[in-house]
Amino acid sequence: MTAEAVSPVPRYAVPREPPPAVTAMVRLIRETWAMAEPYIAEISQFFYGMLFTLAPATRDFFPINMEVQRGRLVRALVHIVQMVDRPDDLVPFLRQLGRDHRKFGVLPKHYEAVGTALLAALKRHLGTAWTPEVERAWAEAYTVIARAMQDAAAADDNPPFWHATVAEHRRLSWDIALVRVEPEQPVPYQPGQYLSVEVPQRPRLWRYLSPANAPREDGSLEFHVRAVDGGWVSRAIVSHTQSGDVWRVGPPMGRMAVNREKGSDVLMVAGGTGVAPLRAILDDLARWGENPKVTLFYGGQTREDLYDLEQLRLLASANPWLTVVPVVERGAGLPGCEHGTLAEAVTRHGAWPGHDVLVSGSPAMIRATVSRMLVAGTALDQICYDPFTVD
Repeated sequence: MTAEAVSPVPRYAVPREPPPAVTAMVRLIRETWAMAEPYIAEISQFFYGMLFTLAPATRDFFPINMEVQRGRLVRALVHIVQMVDRPDDLVPFLRQLGRDHRKFGVLPKHYEAVGTALLAALKRHLGTAWTPEVERAWAEAYTVIARAMQDAAAADDNPPFWHATVAEHRRLSWDIALVRVEPEQPVPYQPGQYLSVEVPQRPRLWRYLSPANAPREDGSLEFHVRAVDGGWVSRAIVSHTQSGDVWRVGPPMGRMAVNREKGSDVLMVAGGTGVAPLRAILDDLARWGENPKVTLFYGGQTREDLYDLEQLRLLASANPWLTVVPVVERGAGLPGCEHGTLAEAVTRHGAWPGHDVLVSGSPAMIRATVSRMLVAGTALDQICYDPFTVD
């Protein structure tokens, strides 16, 4: 498992009530992690040293400069372990993650080495708190995770990754670029899903990006990338990508989608380049004559952040089922614009009963929007968002 797993597991519905044994196991894990977390730097250093000793080949899974890893992988592992009492959400995510990790050449022995290194690192820093019961809890939870990922990887007949050539790179704003790539063969993704990519400027630093288009006949993928402060990959993509560059593209992940057969109206909430997967869904819906009503709140800190607004308005003008509501936090607005955060703007309109809700953006924006909607009365099982990382 690599640092990509650092993002949160999506929440789609109220999970099943876990068995008492699982509840006790998760309680032990969370209690001991609270004791260990202040020492994440030391734990991570010991973890990587142990991992590379047990399985030297795993060193090639990570970037040359390990400083960019920091505590990502350990935090990711712990976060996923803590979700073991939510199988309805966790298992589908782990299956996707297992298929995605095929691109590294991960073998069963590598999963065993990761688990051994994680437990050894925790044991070293927990001291007397590392009881046989605690060790059993961590070991059992990690075993469930590793087995789900390995089973999914073994069952996947697709390539572990696709090569894709950059056909177009242009700036949409000073810090956002559109990149269109042409895979050597079509990538079997659904509108709304995301993919991991590796670019030649940053080898071994895989990052998640969402196609902004529905699948096309020529198989091309369009990505909208913002240069994040301190982002090794995003800044390289925006500033240094050239036509002819060859990217590696991992398997599709994510479950954001619109169920046309269900017929429920849809609320979409997009922050910045988080509009990309929702735009792909809209692109797909535009192929149909009839669709559920869709309201898209598209927000940013300033008007300039709404880089795709005009294209979205053109789409809405040709499709009466779509309404686009721009939202800016500060500065001058524009006709039809709402002010404030996306969380504030969306909840001004109530709880959105009867709507399926898709939320996409930065982790902070997703947390704020989902939390505020729940307080406003939106049901948890109405809301869908996918795990996603920034640099």
